[in-house]
Amino acid sequence: VRHRVQSSAHRVAMVDAMSVATPAFGAAACAFLFIGFLYFRLASFPTGKDIGEPLVDALSKQIKSGAEKFLKTEYTYLVYFVISLGITLFVLFFVTDSIATALAISISFVFGATLSASAGWWGMMVATDGNAKTTAACATNKTTGKKGTLNDGLKVAFTTGAVMGFAVVGLGLAGVSLCFLVLSSSFDDTDLVMQCLAGFGFGASSIALFARVAGGIYTKAADVGADLVGKVEAGIDEDDPHNPAVIADNVGDNVGDVAGMGADLFESYVGSVIAAATLAAGELQSEQIALAFYLPAIGIICSIIGFFAVNTTEEGKGWNVELGALMWALEKGMYLAGALFVAGAYAAVSMLGLPLTTFYCVLLGLLSGIVIGKFTEYFTSFDFGPVKSIKDRGLTGPATVVIQGLGVGMISCVPPVIVLAVTIVSTASLGGSYGVAISAVGMLSTLGITLATDAYGPVADNAGGLAELSYLDKSVRAITDSLDALGNTTAATGKGFAIGSAVLTALSLLTAFKEKIQLPEEVYSVGNPIVLSGVLCGAMLPYLFAALTMISVGKAAAEIINNVRWQFANIKNESGMTLGECIRLYTKEKEINEAWVCPANKEVYPDSDQCVEISTRSSVQEMIAPGAYAVLAPLIGGFLVGPRFLMGMLSGAIASGCMLAIMMANAGGAWDNSKKLCEKLGLKKTAPDLQKACVVGDTVGDPFKDTSGPALNILIKLMSMVSLTIAPLLADYKEDFQMWYLGMVPLGIFIALTLILIKYNILTWDDPLGSHLKKDGYEPVP
Repeated sequence: VRHRVQSSAHRVAMVDAMSVATPAFGAAACAFLFIGFLYFRLASFPTGKDIGEPLVDALSKQIKSGAEKFLKTEYTYLVYFVISLGITLFVLFFVTDSIATALAISISFVFGATLSASAGWWGMMVATDGNAKTTAACATNKTTGKKGTLNDGLKVAFTTGAVMGFAVVGLGLAGVSLCFLVLSSSFDDTDLVMQCLAGFGFGASSIALFARVAGGIYTKAADVGADLVGKVEAGIDEDDPHNPAVIADNVGDNVGDVAGMGADLFESYVGSVIAAATLAAGELQSEQIALAFYLPAIGIICSIIGFFAVNTTEEGKGWNVELGALMWALEKGMYLAGALFVAGAYAAVSMLGLPLTTFYCVLLGLLSGIVIGKFTEYFTSFDFGPVKSIKDRGLTGPATVVIQGLGVGMISCVPPVIVLAVTIVSTASLGGSYGVAISAVGMLSTLGITLATDAYGPVADNAGGLAELSYLDKSVRAITDSLDALGNTTAATGKGFAIGSAVLTALSLLTAFKEKIQLPEEVYSVGNPIVLSGVLCGAMLPYLFAALTMISVGKAAAEIINNVRWQFANIKNESGMTLGECIRLYTKEKEINEAWVCPANKEVYPDSDQCVEISTRSSVQEMIAPGAYAVLAPLIGGFLVGPRFLMGMLSGAIASGCMLAIMMANAGGAWDNSKKLCEKLGLKKTAPDLQKACVVGDTVGDPFKDTSGPALNILIKLMSMVSLTIAPLLADYKEDFQMWYLGMVPLGIFIALTLILIKYNILTWDDPLGSHLKKDGYEPVP
């Protein structure tokens, strides 16, 4: 064991660490106190039982139960992963460094993973409670006669989302500050402190990736299955209670769009702080380290103030709502928080005695996030031309809808990339590599309210589903549809914001890795065969990752589709009527009389638990390959070839991942809102083929925007964080392939894992419905 003496220099470091962490702890405490206020506020809102609609609460409990079951299953797998990787990190650094360093890195890793998972769980728990309260706020109270309003629903949904937002920033800032404080009190060397702090980020990133991938596969498998069989084949509404996949779809909104997103942005939040602090430590600038922790603290306070500015006077007109006017209800809160943050950031920079150029870097980061969000809104909102053009292509069928959507997604890469390029060049000119890193911190500092507007979306979506499942009046669905229309746009802008912050954070981590390696600049020339090979391999990885997740959604959706079709044909009531016959009766009678109520002897209910079980099993199995490959890739490249190859790999992955993430997120969002535009225009009755074509486009876009696209943000940050964690072990490489034998270990794990997944038919080209097709007399061509 390496013993360390508590020298005067060490005591000074402790005092500095305490002064850095204290404001962060104070702000985190404010976040938790504010969450307490939000819970108190949520408790005052009525439930379904309070307004005379107990079925709303019963369905909400069923959705919550499914979400809890999935997360418990997922987290059980992840516990083994975290323990295994924690032990691996301990052994690796024990052999190459000391037991103190090994313990610090492995414990930091476990701590980061635990908080990341906690953020996701917390968000899921509050979202599943807020869904029912949002529905109740939009409905008429049968006891008092008070009608629900759009503003009432907005308040409940946004309050629910705010719990998620402030839980993420509170846990993130408190966790990274506590880790920094403990490490600073344990080690003299600031570089060693930052090296161990990277372990915290590594843990957060790894859990975020698995949570995003598994949650995304779950939600989109159920969504695609529900849409294709329910909407396209049976012609029923999106959340019709007769659709067996509709509960799984609503569960998926919570485990994917809430729990997965929470873990994702938790990782982005702490990653930006770690990157900026690491670069500042390399330059021995304690004031710059302090600023990386002060800015998020200021952002929390500003976000709390901005929360109270959110409200609206708009009426619930369903899809006919003016999205621009409704968007302002949320944007004014974000803009107020942003304006206050600018003033707070200027005060912090001045107080620390840092140059004014540092403040400009922070300001550029904040503004670039807003601009990227606005461009994303343009390409994904049905108020603008891109989405309208996709809807128009529905006249000639699904193929042209898909073609137009891909084109919109590709061209949507142009504005965000230009904004990011200008931001990177400008901040690098003003503040060097630290300027780029601190701009990412600035972009994410008001995450509390930004994430609240993002998490609001799936809450509003679930509220609409509960309204339809509970047979509430159409006026209720009109209000929830208005909230959902806004939620689609905020979700899309949130994804654009996440991509921008991911690129800036990953670039900062890449720079920190390069400084840890300390090789001459000329060895990183892109003309060098080793570096160029790394760039090509890195550029390939996002495509491999996206392919694995897309194929996973397709396989899981095929099982859901098969089960839904089986239930339509075989689930019967006591009178012998099948579920499919009940649906056809509903469709026929509702066309004649909208208020028609089905007699009890003709009502048939689906077995929703079967679809929930399929989605849970499939998503947990399918998350293994992409998650493990993302961790193993930089280990193989770094140890087998060397740091030059790894630098090229990271560069290629950031560039390729950025393009693919923007394209997939925006194309998916545009396809989704083209379907919503058809609903707004009532094309289901006047142009059913056009509407069905847009539904097909939406099903293609579902895994684009909610599975593969968002997970790519985490991929590029996770690879960079893994590289930064192992950087001290690669610093001894003086030439390529110097210690190639170390790389054989992760390579061997990669090969063994792949063979196991092939054996158990998880990695396969086989159709999951192949056995069913053979029973029907179909034999696939060999």
